[in-house]
Amino acid sequence: MTNFSPLTIQPGDILEINVSSRNPESSAIFNKNLTQISGLSASTTSDIPGTGYEVDEEGFIYLPLIGKYEVKGISISALRKQLSEKMISLYKDPVVNIRILNFRISVYGDVLKPNIYTIQGSRITITQALTLAGDLNITAMRNRIFLIRDEAGKRKYIPIDLTTKNLFQSPYFYLKNNDEIYVQPDKTKYATVDRGYRTATLVLSGLSIIAIVLSNLYR
Repeated sequence: MTNFSPLTIQPGDILEINVSSRNPESSAIFNKNLTQISGLSASTTSDIPGTGYEVDEEGFIYLPLIGKYEVKGISISALRKQLSEKMISLYKDPVVNIRILNFRISVYGDVLKPNIYTIQGSRITITQALTLAGDLNITAMRNRIFLIRDEAGKRKYIPIDLTTKNLFQSPYFYLKNNDEIYVQPDKTKYATVDRGYRTATLVLSGLSIIAIVLSNLYR
């Protein structure tokens, strides 16, 4: 689809960089263990397989033998090409593979399974994300969904209408790392909650009255 644009690497991303060559013992120095990343513990990375480098706030990673290397704003394929060219001077027949390990999206609101989902790969659509969350509940407003996205340090709230065919051509059809999807429930949902609250209040009031009457009877 023409509305798909490759993800670009941003600060906070964790990159798996796997280098292999005809001298695997030497090139393995790049295959860093993820739990060694500053600020991350085994518990916070238990759902992220593999190895990785964290992109710092300025957009750099630090590689063995290469040192400080800027990656902010470039695509995975562009970085793979750049590093492959650098590895030629270090190893014979190097092969470089890269992916974002912490590509996550959040889906919440009126869905069956609201959660934060770690995505394998770097391409997912808004409809696929909703499917991961078990799809919309019957009370969900299909024309009142919001995509929440941070762009250049600013949070944007983008309305999404699932009922229009223009969705598939939308520039927001494909999601980015750390996107959030909020599904708004309709008035029926709120009415059900309100009735439940009122019922609970009446029951508690009734029990209180009964307790007072019984207390007076058995004095």
